[in-house]
Amino acid sequence: MMRMILIILVFGVMLSGCANNQTADMIIKNANIYAVDTTYNGDAIAIKDGKIWKAGKWDELESFSDENTEIIDAQGNFLMPGFIEGHGHYGGLGTSLINLNFLKSSSWESIVDDVSDKVQMTPKGSWIIGRGWHQEKWDSIPKPNVYKYPYHNTLSAVSQDNPVVLYHASGHALFANQKAMQEVGITRETPNPVGGEIVRDKNGEAIGVFEERAMDLFMRKYADYQASLDKKVVDSIWLKAMHLAEQDCLSKGVTSFQDAGSKFVDLDKYEKLAKDNALKVRLWVMMREPLKALESNASKYKKINLGGYYYTCNAIKTDIDGALGSYGAWLLESYNDKPGFKGQNTTDIAEIKGIADLAVKLDLQLCVHAIGDRGNRTVLDLFEDEMRRHPEKKDWRWRIEHAQHLHPDDIIRFGKSKIIASMQGIHCTSDAPYVIQRLGEKRAKEGAYAWRSLLDSGAVVTNGTDTPIEDINPIENFYASVTRKKQGGGEAFFPEQVMTRKEAIYTYTLANAYAAFEENIKGSLKTGKLADMVILSNDLIRCEESEILNTQVLYTIVGGKVQYKK
Repeated sequence: MMRMILIILVFGVMLSGCANNQTADMIIKNANIYAVDTTYNGDAIAIKDGKIWKAGKWDELESFSDENTEIIDAQGNFLMPGFIEGHGHYGGLGTSLINLNFLKSSSWESIVDDVSDKVQMTPKGSWIIGRGWHQEKWDSIPKPNVYKYPYHNTLSAVSQDNPVVLYHASGHALFANQKAMQEVGITRETPNPVGGEIVRDKNGEAIGVFEERAMDLFMRKYADYQASLDKKVVDSIWLKAMHLAEQDCLSKGVTSFQDAGSKFVDLDKYEKLAKDNALKVRLWVMMREPLKALESNASKYKKINLGGYYYTCNAIKTDIDGALGSYGAWLLESYNDKPGFKGQNTTDIAEIKGIADLAVKLDLQLCVHAIGDRGNRTVLDLFEDEMRRHPEKKDWRWRIEHAQHLHPDDIIRFGKSKIIASMQGIHCTSDAPYVIQRLGEKRAKEGAYAWRSLLDSGAVVTNGTDTPIEDINPIENFYASVTRKKQGGGEAFFPEQVMTRKEAIYTYTLANAYAAFEENIKGSLKTGKLADMVILSNDLIRCEESEILNTQVLYTIVGGKVQYKK
């Protein structure tokens, strides 16, 4: 009798186990499913153990649910893979949500007013940091000015006791007040560093703008200032910034974030968050340090899929030039509105070659920032030279970050050499007001944000926002990609280069996954992949163009868990 009871109990436990193995953790029903790389004859997806388990019709999947299964009724709304931010700055996004943010500022006067308000609540001697201004996007041109940059006087007058550093929207220039320049030791005799420029008036005095490598003077001084503060306070501010970045991503449908360059000190913090299961957005991070530091440490920082696929660092980032807005993009011919000047080569070519050799040795991806046509051509030459010297390496997936302004002869090289063009759709419409000023009509038409030409060449084009340079909102970026129009209306910027809607979604999902060697685990809604997805109020494939920008994120789901619900 006891033996029979034991057999019955064991059999019952086995049946219970089998039942659990056939029960979904979550089922989304009544969904308009767009899976990217497959088609489902149904309206439901079942999720189990953080992955997509089954797909089909609700009346077929309902039997795989019980009282513990979370059921989400999509009510006919658009279900697609979660957006993957293909190039952004995670730390920068968090910091921008704590510090002064000028992305919406329409005048220099309003920026000065914001700093003045900040001074009132900041102790004397404390640094004030901000970002997002762009002299080409103001309603009026300040007077006096140099290349539309204002002089520091009005800013310095409202911030006499606080060093103030305000970064250009591009991140490739900064504005400093008199107090900050005094802290750094800027005088008329201070020389321009290699790869940078101190913008001066006709008398040789610094007006307050420092481009490209000239910013390093202030960045080092600010780092020293931060090192003097209580470490616990600094770390708590950093953690708060990361939480704000995470919330911003999730509320806008971003489930994965490709961070375009972080220092070792931040990589340590990201890794710890992943190991503590404290991340809700999946991070794929490029390490960014000088060659000497990389030679000593890069192998130690190579990490893949920590914390259940929440953290990977498997790439190196460097740069060859600056940004177009701050005259830093390295051009083959002079700027149209700055005759005789061709931009900045910001990192010595020998340094980049050394980093490339190290990337091959350690089997790391190499991601190089290049915006100007000369910068892009030089990086293409360097990449192709490495490929010729290492024929044994077959799957490179090296990336040019931005690839914004190309010579027509170089476009086909991306597809031919399988070099990824890591681009940002929103940059096209955001920069449009001044691109022709900088490049002239011919260069702008032939090679500025040439998505269509690149795609037609067979190149992999990815998408992102470069946040905090732009808002991380994928809907706004998608709209720019498929219309090349500003949100407020107006003419399209060379509309022959638009992407189709399916292409734009692909660049924001599976293409970004491919560009990180992650296409087997994310980027589409195939069964077996991570259950990272969003439910949107509009069908991005079929809705009217005028409705795209009204699209709302209803749910953001990461690993089968609802991380945001409107």
